Parts: sequence; structure tokens; C-alpha cells
Amino acid sequence: MIKLGVLASGRGSNFQSIIDSIDRGALDAEIACLITDNRSAYAIERARLHNIPHVYINPAGYASRDIFYRSIADELQFCEVELVVLAGFMRVVKKPLIDAFPMRIMNIHPALLPSFKGLNAQKQALDYGVRIAGCTVHFVDEEVDSGPIILQEAVPVFSDDTEESLSARILESEHRIYPLAIKLFIEGKLRVTGNTVKIGD
Repeated sequence: MIKLGVLASGRGSNFQSIIDSIDRGALDAEIACLITDNRSAYAIERARLHNIPHVYINPAGYASRDIFYRSIADELQFCEVELVVLAGFMRVVKKPLIDAFPMRIMNIHPALLPSFKGLNAQKQALDYGVRIAGCTVHFVDEEVDSGPIILQEAVPVFSDDTEESLSARILESEHRIYPLAIKLFIEGKLRVTGNTVKIGD
């Protein structure tokens, strides 16, 4: 059984989808810890409800971002985490954490990368007038939303969509493909070659 470490800054709906996948037996995994940079994150309540250890690490308490991320890496390693999962973690991950878990940090982004990187991806998509939006699970590297793509799912954009309505439909897709990407990792079916992920036995 693989040990997961989850990083979240807010409500943690993807965190919940992973919890639910574990509870129904779809993922052979244990969430070893939740780490948050926000003392008020609702993800903490989700962790409490499921008896998942959780830690608040205040970035303001560190002299630099590198030291902050080194502290996160230390906590994850103490918990014997094998895969780090970002679930609405609203910070750009830096080198000390990436070096501690190379190609073992996953993120989900509410756009079909490489389009619409960064914040407010759904609004970016609507402003650009695309007909198809979606979401992407990818491994994390040192750039923003640029690591090797694992899975994507397309979501149609309707003429009357608002940022809120499009975001809600994309979130449903996120909840489907994030646990699946984790499952592929657990089963050893992901191979990274350059910036490409190959899926197979």
C-alpha cells in the first residue's frame, strides 16, 4: 500500500475525491499526511473527519521559500510518503521539494495544458473564446504548470457559460482523472521520457 502526502491550501475537493477513492477500494493507498499553508483551509476539516494526520506549516515563519519547502519535504519524508499530491496548493513548488521527490509530485490544473497556465485558467479559456476546455494531471517540475502530462479530459464550453459554471464542470472531470492518475502511478504504469509520460505495463 503506497503512502500519499497531500498539499492543499483551500477547500480540498480533490483531496476528498482521493479519500473517497481509497474508501471504496479504487486506490490501494493510504494518505499519510495533509500539509497546508493555510490555517483556515477546509481541507483540515476533511482530514479530521477521516482521521488523517495534518500539519499547518506557516510560510511566514521561514527566512526563505527554499527553507519553507525544505521543511515540507522533511515532514513528508518523516511520514514515509512515496507520492506527493497537490490538491489546490496555491503556491509554486520550489526546488528543495522537487529534488526530494523527483517525478513523484502530481498536480491537477483546470485547463488543457499547455494552454492557460497559472491562475484563473477557466476565465482565461472563456476570455479566449475556446470551444473545448478541460483539466490536466501532470508531474511537477520547476516551471509553472509545465511538467510532463499524465492524463487530460476535455470539457465542452457552452455559449452561456460563466466562469463558475465552467469551473464546476471541469471540477467534476478533475475528480475523475486525478484518482486514475494516482492509480496508474501505484500500478507502476507511468514512464517519463523527457517531457513525455508513457502509460503501459
